[in-house]
Amino acid sequence: MRVYRSLLRAPHAVRLLGGTLLGRLPNGMGVLAITLFTRDEGGSWALAGLLAAVHGLAAAFGQPVLGRLMDRLGQPRVLVAAASLAGLGFVAFAWTGIGAVPAALAAVAVAGLFTPPLEPGLRALWPEVLKEPDQVQAAYAMDAAAQELLFTFGPVLVIVSGLVSDTAPLYACALLGLAGTLIVALSGPSRAWRGSPSTGDWAGALRSPGLVVIGISLGFIGLSLGVFNVGMVAYAEGIGSESASGWLMAANALGALTGGLVYGARTWPGRPARRIPPMLAALTAGYALLLLTPGLPLMLVLAYVSGVFLAPILACVFGLVPDLAPEGTVTEAFAWIVAFMTVGVSAGSALAGKIQDEAGTVAALSGSALGGLAAVLVCVAGGWLLTVRSPVGPRLP
Repeated sequence: MRVYRSLLRAPHAVRLLGGTLLGRLPNGMGVLAITLFTRDEGGSWALAGLLAAVHGLAAAFGQPVLGRLMDRLGQPRVLVAAASLAGLGFVAFAWTGIGAVPAALAAVAVAGLFTPPLEPGLRALWPEVLKEPDQVQAAYAMDAAAQELLFTFGPVLVIVSGLVSDTAPLYACALLGLAGTLIVALSGPSRAWRGSPSTGDWAGALRSPGLVVIGISLGFIGLSLGVFNVGMVAYAEGIGSESASGWLMAANALGALTGGLVYGARTWPGRPARRIPPMLAALTAGYALLLLTPGLPLMLVLAYVSGVFLAPILACVFGLVPDLAPEGTVTEAFAWIVAFMTVGVSAGSALAGKIQDEAGTVAALSGSALGGLAAVLVCVAGGWLLTVRSPVGPRLP
């Protein structure tokens, strides 16, 4: 763990990482908060899945757009404006409820569309804050592991704040998102950062075929996560313990946190691109075990195991993105990675909600394993593109 201590002693590192995690807590709370609020209001599983999907799809659309704006306008203005509007979306959903479905859809869409792009923003800042290449790579690994805290504590915060009122988790999403964003946006590195001039066209970061391949693969992993999120709520409801859903999601995130910290604590030989397919296969096997749907104690163990390889996969991807991205599109490229995963999560949420209503929990959870399998196939088929020179940028080592 020496590498992490050295990294965190760098100026601004703790503030940037801590503020980003705080501001991104709504990412770990949003799906569960929207789902539980909808169910508490008497909505169906299909409606809960639809609202969660709309929120996620809006976020997927907004992240690359906001990322491109940050590459051109800098970070503070974009981050603060986005966090303010996203918070208003959560508050509006709490006020409107599900009585008027179009209004509810509009509110969750605004909350998703303006999700502040803190995640790609932080990854664009690491090379400026950390001067040594080895430290930057360690930061990507720590970042991938640390973000699992969002999905460990996020669901727990939803359950705890839900004891106050049905709407409290939505208000918490609004306040936490704005607070964390201000911590980052007012920091020296964020105010000073400027993107490189773009030499590309409207396609931006998507001019890189390798980035598209890794994005599609992660999109399928996002689908697995979306199915998992809804499936755990359905499983918990089926055993008569609604609060168990938060603990199951937290266990999954804790598994990813463990895997990420172990992975980042050492230097691995060979190219990251070659490590991704076997780790995707291991992740898929973990999702397949969930189909056993045992009692809660063993299900907690399986939820933990199914998350172990997620953060190491993301750490490998983060290390590839700066070299895959065309010049002047680094923030946008990281935002596209977030977008692909978010689209997958949204699709998985909608799919799982529909299947849950018609065929039950086991059938719904099968989507997690199938999404993982699709991710493996895409990565294997297009893996050679992960070592191809980007349209404008350095060659991968």
